[in-house]
Amino acid sequence: MTPTKPESLALHAGYRADPTTNAVAVPIYQTTSYQFEDSAHAARLFELSEMGNIYTRVMNPTNDIFEQRMAAVEGGAAALAVSSGQAATTLSILNIAETGDNIVSSTDLYGGTWNLFANTLKTMGIEVRFVDPADPENFRRASDARTRAFYAETLPNPKLQVFPIREVADIAEDIGLPLIMDNTASPVICRPFDHGAHIIVHSATKYIGGHGNSIGGVIIDGGTFDWEQHAERFPMLNQPDPSYHGAVWTVATKELGPVAYIVKARCTLLRDLGTALSPFNTFNFIQGLETLSLRMREHCRNAQAVADYLSGDSRVAKVIYPGMTPDDRSERTEKYLTEGRGGLVGFEIKDATEETGARFIDSLQMIYHVANIGDTRTLAIHPASTTHQQLKPEERLATGVTPGYLRLSVGIEHIDDILADLDQALNAAVAGKAKAA
Repeated sequence: MTPTKPESLALHAGYRADPTTNAVAVPIYQTTSYQFEDSAHAARLFELSEMGNIYTRVMNPTNDIFEQRMAAVEGGAAALAVSSGQAATTLSILNIAETGDNIVSSTDLYGGTWNLFANTLKTMGIEVRFVDPADPENFRRASDARTRAFYAETLPNPKLQVFPIREVADIAEDIGLPLIMDNTASPVICRPFDHGAHIIVHSATKYIGGHGNSIGGVIIDGGTFDWEQHAERFPMLNQPDPSYHGAVWTVATKELGPVAYIVKARCTLLRDLGTALSPFNTFNFIQGLETLSLRMREHCRNAQAVADYLSGDSRVAKVIYPGMTPDDRSERTEKYLTEGRGGLVGFEIKDATEETGARFIDSLQMIYHVANIGDTRTLAIHPASTTHQQLKPEERLATGVTPGYLRLSVGIEHIDDILADLDQALNAAVAGKAKAA
């Protein structure tokens, strides 16, 4: 039988056993290069008439299995593993946009993505137009003939208001644009391709790896966007590419399936920019992927318990969690987060200042103060002074970061221990606030 469910595909897709040794665990192919059978074989690989390994900056057998599994878990056609989540986001845009083009992005973004879009892409001549996703029609209003994609996070970090995937995907289809979704904070619990998205990116560093030991990212092509039908809007895929002996990607990949987008990203951007993922890190991601569905259930269960606890605490002014966030569109939460509400919880202490948040953070004993999410361990951070520090005050507020906002990435420890540490840190933060007054 062939597995069909994400939980099974994460364990079995793309690999059964090593053909030489019969080893069941995926090997780490820690090599830079690969022996060609002969000069004709090498030529076929470079001209794309045959697929295979050339150089680990572009492909690697360990990475290939991870890519196949990620594509299978998300229900996509193909994937490309890269060195970080930021690299995945960057390449997903540069693959179809160039100087003079624009993309339309949700305002509800991770701070690093906001900086990439608002500042770094601007230096490359690519404009990013930010819109409030509360009204999906904002995406249509902001687009024009030079728009190349819509971009959003499924479960925005740190705002935690679920994005209207289908509503915006339908608008994208009307216009002839792909919808790119960052699904980092909601693997397994949401599958954006099922709701009309066309491209998915992940920071594998987070829940996929799960153990805080490796940095990496992945781009997944759903295989559902017709790049040829919209050839005028996407010349980089439909006109001869001078960087690859005039290949027209939609033509050169026809026999491989609907994978023109991923093959171009691999053969030009990954080749030229060198954002290669180490196969050693990939091995760690494969281990994490095998238990992802189990860990996500526990992350979601513990996070819900933390959100419930904080919402009933007199020391807390506001809790930010899907389904509980003020002004949250509960129908979107129910529609898109079908297997849990995620592992991220935000909250504000009553009458909080940045100093109050710092006291809370510094008082934690078990919970780690870490600039990451998705670890097995519970993590806490004060975004205004860390992850979103480089943003202007109005930009921070647009992403959901207030001066007193605290974010938890709830781990899989026993819930009693998590709550006990939160309780004593809240006591210390409130006591310090009273003393300061």
